[in-house]
Amino acid sequence: MKKSAVIDRFEGEYAILTLDGDQRQLKCVRSLLPNGVLEGTWLQIEIEGDHVVNATIDQEKTDNTLKRIKEKLEGLQRGEK
Repeated sequence: MKKSAVIDRFEGEYAILTLDGDQRQLKCVRSLLPNGVLEGTWLQIEIEGDHVVNATIDQEKTDNTLKRIKEKLEGLQRGEK
């Protein structure tokens, strides 16, 4: 099954991924992830059972999220709610 997920955090050799839509979390061995991923990076993952078997960066979703956060912070700095 293919899903979209974001890297929530790293715990030792694992990344904790939050699945888009249902907020379920999965543990994924860091070695399965593409090089250069950070907390907040969106991924397209393949899941078999409860295990991630493949992951690729979803650059468009990552960029859109970062842009939205930047715009929100700029608005807050200008005093907008």
